[in-house]
Amino acid sequence: MHISGLIIGALSFIIIGLFHPIVIKCEYYFTWRIWPVFLIGGLVSCAASLFVSHTIVSGGLAVLGFTMLWSIHELKEQAERVSKGWFPANPRLKEDKNVTINEE
Repeated sequence: MHISGLIIGALSFIIIGLFHPIVIKCEYYFTWRIWPVFLIGGLVSCAASLFVSHTIVSGGLAVLGFTMLWSIHELKEQAERVSKGWFPANPRLKEDKNVTINEE
C-alpha cells in the first residue's frame, strides 16, 4: 500500500486550515498590501517543490505554494469583509475607510 496520497491530503487540510487565520491576522496588522510576501513565498515554495525528489515533501511544498498564491486573493477579500464590518478593522492603521479593493 502507498499512503503518500493520504499524507499529502492531510498536509493539504492542515496547511489550508492554518492559512485562514494567517490571512485574517496579516490583513489586520499589515493590510492587504502585504500580498507581495505571499507572492514570493508561493513562488519559492512551488519552485522548491520541483527540485525535491521526496514525493510527500514535494507535494507539501506545492500545496504550501499554491495556498500562499490563493491567499493573495483572500487578502483582498478579507479587506472587503472588514470594510463591510464583518471583521474588525485595526484602529491603529491610518487607511481611508471608503477605498474599495475590488477593481471590478
